[in-house]
Amino acid sequence: MKVLPLSDRVVIKPLDAEEMTASGLYLPDQAKERPHRGTVVAVGPGLVEDGTRVPMQVEVGDEVVYSRYGGTEVTVDGEELVILRESDVLAKQGRE
Repeated sequence: MKVLPLSDRVVIKPLDAEEMTASGLYLPDQAKERPHRGTVVAVGPGLVEDGTRVPMQVEVGDEVVYSRYGGTEVTVDGEELVILRESDVLAKQGRE
């Protein structure tokens, strides 16, 4: 099944939670924080304002940081995804 977001929605596949701290300690599953980073897997066509469509600022494949409590978690074909508005995306990884 393919998820096609509407309007200014973005579908993100969260990156796996860190299993080890920077100092080398392993974290148990209960101590892992929900990731706030992920990869964009689908993008809606954009929001319509004053009769014109505003282009999206993120693209499929971008690695992004998103709001901790933004979006809706869904499972599609056994894969956990987050659907959220583009405004809940805080930043994307820069390309050099």
